[in-house]
Amino acid sequence: MAEKLDKEAAKKAKKEKRAASKARRGQIFQAFKMQRKEDKALIPWMLGSFLVVTAVVFLIGLWLGIQWLLLPVGIMLGLLAAVIIFGRRVQKTVFAKAEGQPGAAAWALDNLRGRWRVTQTVAATTQLDAVHRVLGGPGVILVAEGAPHRVRNLLSQEKKRIARLIGDTPIYDVVVGNDEGQVPLRKLQSYLMKLPRNLKGPQVDALEAKLSALGNRGAALPKGPMPQGAKMRNVQRTIRRR
Repeated sequence: MAEKLDKEAAKKAKKEKRAASKARRGQIFQAFKMQRKEDKALIPWMLGSFLVVTAVVFLIGLWLGIQWLLLPVGIMLGLLAAVIIFGRRVQKTVFAKAEGQPGAAAWALDNLRGRWRVTQTVAATTQLDAVHRVLGGPGVILVAEGAPHRVRNLLSQEKKRIARLIGDTPIYDVVVGNDEGQVPLRKLQSYLMKLPRNLKGPQVDALEAKLSALGNRGAALPKGPMPQGAKMRNVQRTIRRR
């Protein structure tokens, strides 16, 4: 009886895995169609990267006298290069569409890779300016989006509120935008990654426990900058997993 149940469970798991794989392929295909309509250079870039990488590996094999042995490797690496190009161009398009829209910074933070703790909209105005709080190795990072003259005041208030609770823990502040002293949306994730690592895992946990008592101030922002970005975001995650 137990053996029969195990077989059924394995069969069900295999079926679910196939369905998930099919869904991922569908997402990628849909994203490819969307991207191709907006990005006329997509196919030339993908094809070019595939041919160049394959040719380089083949020439290395030719020099070593094992070109036909290395050809399948070259094809696989060429396909990988094409997929990477596709993913990066999708990401570029998504960020270009999101830039300047309310909720764009929150959306970008929601897609952070690594062990970051993001609390969206800890402070906001009725004009959809907002401050988001990120916890991680650097300490506390406050990320603001909206009109600069309003978000600076929001940042200052939130910084004072947090500093009273966490003492000497480093607090960084970032304003998302394209003006001087601001961080462009497309560079926000890399900017956070480059900040110094001041805290270890247990210290971040303790910091999160302290700050969990603080409530949010202001109305919540939209969950993302644009409905059409949802599919693209899922595809970015799918490509990173493959």
